[in-house]
Amino acid sequence: MNINKKNLSIQALALIGLGLTIKLAFIYYAANYDKYALSSFCSINDFIDCDGAAKTNTAQFCGIPLAYWGIFFYLTVLFLTFVDKLKSIKFLHFLEVFKNPVAYIATLGSIAFVISMVLAGISFFGIHKICILCIATYIIDLIIALVASDGMFKNIISAFKTTFVDFISGAKKYTKTFLVLLILATSFLVYSGVTLNFVPHIKQRKDLMKYRKIKYNPYRIKGNVLGNPEGKVVIELYSDYVCPLCYVQNIMLHQAVKDYKNIKIIHHNYPFDKDCNPYISINMHPKACFMAKGAIASRKQNNYWEMSSLLYENQPKNMEDMLSVAEKAGLDKDLFLKDFESKETLEEIQDEVDNASLLEIDATPTMFINGKEFVGVKPYYKLKKILEDNGAK
Repeated sequence: MNINKKNLSIQALALIGLGLTIKLAFIYYAANYDKYALSSFCSINDFIDCDGAAKTNTAQFCGIPLAYWGIFFYLTVLFLTFVDKLKSIKFLHFLEVFKNPVAYIATLGSIAFVISMVLAGISFFGIHKICILCIATYIIDLIIALVASDGMFKNIISAFKTTFVDFISGAKKYTKTFLVLLILATSFLVYSGVTLNFVPHIKQRKDLMKYRKIKYNPYRIKGNVLGNPEGKVVIELYSDYVCPLCYVQNIMLHQAVKDYKNIKIIHHNYPFDKDCNPYISINMHPKACFMAKGAIASRKQNNYWEMSSLLYENQPKNMEDMLSVAEKAGLDKDLFLKDFESKETLEEIQDEVDNASLLEIDATPTMFINGKEFVGVKPYYKLKKILEDNGAK
């Protein structure tokens, strides 16, 4: 195949690949950031699922979505097909370092295909979801490599050698420029990979997972008061002891009172358990009322917050378990049992549930910060921002 036909073929393939990766970028955005987005056309079932694949942590590298890497790759291939013409432009003479662009395309196409096979393996055996548009780009990567190398393995090996030699030669000729570009590229990738600012949903997920993996509350305190009793920033928390995200919220708020000196936490029980909550249609969290009674009983012995943390961590299922948790909290078991079974304790839970219903709370955790409602758990860095915006110092 002559060079002109080869370039045209590669350009056509790169344009198709570019179109596919741009579409994948839109799918990535919709799947992760648009809660009103409909399923994409390539989300057919649990296995053939572009949206599901886009939501996984493997859909990014160094904090940059794979679709954007694909766009960069195809733009680079297109650039290389035009580089010989660009060299003739007076102020672009430095492009003379690109001596063998077809060899570079063969090399990049081969590398892209190898990476594609790794990603395919992750799709099939890791996340158990495949993206048909992604597979289409994998095939295009292979065809680009084959077209650029005339379909011969020895030509691919030769292309790698040529690319390496030209790379070293170009780096020597423009050493300072090369080093500056290398430092900038490395710094950018380190920044994006560490901060995850370009994939905020993954940053949020990792922050929440960090707290979910904590086995016990490292900020646990004793007593009935969490925070500054005179705090000007009042956080009223409605939660459920069986709710896993409430466990995370509990740890975060304990951490927050260490970081800010003018906040006060007030806890209200809202168990998603029909034993004490008549406002729910589904009994989502059996034993949540049981644990709420344990927390309220512990308040009579001035250790509500330590008991709360222990309830989240131990999830007692029966009275023997509950008494064991009470013992860990240093409570008098006889007095605890009396308060646990008292009419006043049950009435207190009913009052909290009734008040939550009047506020139309239908999810836990729900917070009111100086009267402003916030539903669901936020990553700690977002919680801090919310607190500071509401006067926390």
